[in-house]
Amino acid sequence: MQKINEKFTRETKRPIKVMQYGEGNFLRAFVDYMIDIANEKGVFDGDIAIIKPIDFGTLERFKNQDNLYTVILRGKENGEVVNESRVITSVQKVLDAKEDYQEYMALASCETLRFVVSNTTEAGITLDRNDNFEGLPATYPGKLTKFLYERYKAFEGDLSKGLIILPVELIEDNGIKLKNCVKELIKAWNLGEDFENWVDEACVFTSTLVDRIVTGYPRNEAAALCEKLGYEDELLDVGEPFGAWVIESDKDISEELPLDKIGLPVIFTDNQKPYRERKVRVLNGAHTSSVLAGYLYGLDIVRDCMYDEVMGKYVRKVVDEEIVPEVPLNLDEVKAFASSVYERFENPFIDHALLSISLNSVSKWKSRCLPSLKDSLKSKGQLPKLLTFSFAALLAFYSSSDLREDGLHAKRNKGDEYVIHDDKAVMEFFAENSLRDEAEFVKLVCGNESFWGEDLNKLEGFAEKVTEHLKALKACPVCAVKEIIK
Repeated sequence: MQKINEKFTRETKRPIKVMQYGEGNFLRAFVDYMIDIANEKGVFDGDIAIIKPIDFGTLERFKNQDNLYTVILRGKENGEVVNESRVITSVQKVLDAKEDYQEYMALASCETLRFVVSNTTEAGITLDRNDNFEGLPATYPGKLTKFLYERYKAFEGDLSKGLIILPVELIEDNGIKLKNCVKELIKAWNLGEDFENWVDEACVFTSTLVDRIVTGYPRNEAAALCEKLGYEDELLDVGEPFGAWVIESDKDISEELPLDKIGLPVIFTDNQKPYRERKVRVLNGAHTSSVLAGYLYGLDIVRDCMYDEVMGKYVRKVVDEEIVPEVPLNLDEVKAFASSVYERFENPFIDHALLSISLNSVSKWKSRCLPSLKDSLKSKGQLPKLLTFSFAALLAFYSSSDLREDGLHAKRNKGDEYVIHDDKAVMEFFAENSLRDEAEFVKLVCGNESFWGEDLNKLEGFAEKVTEHLKALKACPVCAVKEIIK
């Protein structure tokens, strides 16, 4: 069978406009995919130089395929099953920051370079004042600071040669945090006030929110998929059709990066917080408010919950009636987002295990469900019954005294053993208290301010309702879920 670069060739090299820290699956199926479409539509005309920022991993597959690869997007969209592929030609160079140091740093003097994208994981945007300016700095903020300094020197402080920084690491205010790291390193490394002013005036640090499930190389299906495509591709990258990229900046950059103009799911804004809240409350909140009840009910993956008559109704009711109305955005827009979430949960190509989502459910319930519960109580004057029930499901799921080295072991009613994974203090608390009388147990959990940041016993009637639901769930989870959706 032909290799991808034997079947496809890049027609021309475009100017390098984007430097990307990170060669991983997500960026390739998200940012690089969008840039490729923008090039095809004639609104961007720019290529990408990917920088591998860490020692781990190899770039051989990129070199063997002339940096070409295929993105396959599979799932449900607008009620239809989507399964489409695209050969990505937007990546011109792939460099190892250490092994190809000179060529990497030469990009600092590239006239056409305008954007820096990064996905160095949540741990990547961290400040280390002991990082070394000489040679290749160890941290991502260090690498970026030195690169910006080299560019500042190369163009003698020309304000038109600043860069637009687009971090997609999944931390809140990622651009603000990254800029703070850069400015601290400028001081630590004594790079001068003039350079610091250039960073402030010439560069734009955006804060972004990204959303797309990318499962990466489909190891178990690769041979069959390549057979269908008609060529070998060792960089095959698989994701879902849904995508969202919210970009917050003080300066409007939409004309320079007009992805939204060609129908791509990109939103430019001066405040991304409502969109982050929408994602956390609707997408993540739908998961956390339903997966524990769904598992106790007897199901194992998200898709099965959506297609089950009872659990499917539960998920839609908790989202539509108790979460969506409390999101501070246009109601129709939030409803449309909720509909896209249901399609993602029904994705026929992804078996999303409920137990994998159950990790650290205590902190997740606090951040994803508690705000909606409190807002609903405030706006409607009564406890939202399904979000209250979801708290009881959390307690039922965590009810066990069998704490071992690998986690808290428990059993659901039909006898299946499962392992709960959470912070050690959380698991120790439940192991010590979950076998108490239900009312006493609920009161202790609600009063644990280290979990919730407040005493939930102060929410009128909450502990009593949770106790009632907990007893029902322990007696018959299926019966309890059926009863709560009536």
